[in-house]
Amino acid sequence: MSLVAVTGDEASALPPPPSSRHADPGRETLRSVATALDVLECFAVDDELGVSDIARRLGIAKSTAHRLLATLCSRGLTEKNCDSGQYRLGLHLYELGQLAQSRLRLRQTALPVLEDVRRVSGLTVQLGVVDGADIVYAERLETAAGRALMAGVARRWPSHCTASGKVIAAFNPELAQARRDLGFPPRTLVTIRSVADYDRALAETRRVGVGISRGEAVAGLSSVAAPVRDLTGIAYASVSVVGPSAAVHADLDRSSRLVRTAAGLITHRLSA
Repeated sequence: MSLVAVTGDEASALPPPPSSRHADPGRETLRSVATALDVLECFAVDDELGVSDIARRLGIAKSTAHRLLATLCSRGLTEKNCDSGQYRLGLHLYELGQLAQSRLRLRQTALPVLEDVRRVSGLTVQLGVVDGADIVYAERLETAAGRALMAGVARRWPSHCTASGKVIAAFNPELAQARRDLGFPPRTLVTIRSVADYDRALAETRRVGVGISRGEAVAGLSSVAAPVRDLTGIAYASVSVVGPSAAVHADLDRSSRLVRTAAGLITHRLSA
């Protein structure tokens, strides 16, 4: 093979190397997200800013600033003042901040109570919170035995298959309806699969005051949960114990009393 020198004119006519022809879409997405966050940071000092102000501060094109603001507005993170034509932080950003603050206070208040429940019960203890139609376990305190048992067990679950989800939905109509609207994906052979069964389970949960999952999320694991409520009586979080089904159901009354007492104590401390 012979090597032939390429002149400057010929080199300019050659196609660019692959790395420069095709930008990494993942990197471009991350850059856009970072820039959108920079837009929000601009409002840390000023109440309202125009597209030109944002573009100048961030050193980006006005078209880019306008596109980012439009996207943030569509998600409620910013909003346009129709009188001034300028932009300001949106109410949804405030809502998210309030939610983060309340969940932080919830966790700080609940943690010592959860530790007591773990010590007394000998079971894994969880603090569940609502997210859409799901339950997310914001805190999970495992026992030595429970560590292996809970390995790989997710922290987010459709609310119909967990004790926490049932007990919150029983005292939270919004969560209950959100779950009905999205349906009941099966997780085990005994998971609730119909609106009729779901409504019966919520009625029974309201009657006894605790939610019970008998292997409905993970086969062989059961849980008992009690609701943490706000001042209006609406449930928004839960305290649950989880363990091998045989161990949980062997002393179901005691586990029920423990989670009810713990949830009641957290509710009282948060409302004080």
